Amino acid sequence: MPTQPDLATLRRHAVARSLFAPTTLLAAVQRLGGFVQADPLRAPARAQDLTLRHRVKGYRAGDLERRYPRLPLQEDFFINYGFVTPELRVLMHPRTTRRVWDAARWKLAEAVLAEVERLGEAHPADVDAALGHGPVKNWFGGNSRLSTELLDGLHYRGRLDVVRRDSGTRVYRLAQAWEPHPEPQAAMDAMTDALVQKYAPLPASSLSLLIRMLFHGAHQWRDLTPATIARAKARLAHAHVDGIDWYWPADEDPARGWRIPAQVRLLAPFDPVVWDRRRFELLWGWPYRFEAYTPAAKRVRGHYALPLLWRDQVIGWANAGVRGGRLQVDCGYVSGRAPRDAAFRAALDEEMARLAMFLGVAR
Repeated sequence: MPTQPDLATLRRHAVARSLFAPTTLLAAVQRLGGFVQADPLRAPARAQDLTLRHRVKGYRAGDLERRYPRLPLQEDFFINYGFVTPELRVLMHPRTTRRVWDAARWKLAEAVLAEVERLGEAHPADVDAALGHGPVKNWFGGNSRLSTELLDGLHYRGRLDVVRRDSGTRVYRLAQAWEPHPEPQAAMDAMTDALVQKYAPLPASSLSLLIRMLFHGAHQWRDLTPATIARAKARLAHAHVDGIDWYWPADEDPARGWRIPAQVRLLAPFDPVVWDRRRFELLWGWPYRFEAYTPAAKRVRGHYALPLLWRDQVIGWANAGVRGGRLQVDCGYVSGRAPRDAAFRAALDEEMARLAMFLGVAR
């Protein structure tokens, strides 16, 4: 019978199960529940690359974008935007949307679909040049092209696939028609299992929040959320630790003796180990916040501070950048200073070398 875990056991479990031995790109995505979150900011690399570099053998910045057109992966929205496996994507479509397009909007969208069909593979600039839709206000308050907004909306609705990226811009083609899933509750359960596979162990509040976030990926089944939460709590392994219920896959034992290497890792702000800010504060005892959109004068740790993991402890953060072709990293520590032991200094130096190689720059 599994031993009742304590918080230290859950912390080791969280680190070891997510930072598995490096493998192939596709195998790593599958181990991450079939989904890798994407983000356009590059500081010093995009979040998807910073996440995969710890989990894919010989990974270099940009490898996912370069290789995914030849892999069984697609861009789509799950609980947030990223790269998903076909097995996960098929659970979400055909999806409905919170924002319903009226007849006039659909008339414009149908013209976009016709142009994409004519082009075969459509860059937004080519669609806009052909249709001349002009600019609109986007949800950030800035300006974007109406054609681009329609392409995004059609992609979210499952009418378009992203075939590749052209200098970071999505290039589209028509998607095949989707067959509705015959068992909606089974689909919701499967998507929940993907989330648990990626983010466990999870406190109860985070598990419920993640399942509610499936509303974004499978809007048509949002009424199944309460039942999905109850079913997940009934089938997952769990324990009551320090007044909080925690959940993880039923076939895992947090106390099995997970190996934690004496290694430093600089993690992306969206890395599965640190993504859940509730869990982060419970496991490591301090609040980490993503400050890229915080006014500079109000930032505490930096524009794109990377959590600094030493063994199984997140002891600080680092801001990394490339200047003059060379990697520069500034570290900060929760305690106010770096650990003094030689093992940490050597491990930090090794992580700087790995990061520079990943970016293709000098130390």
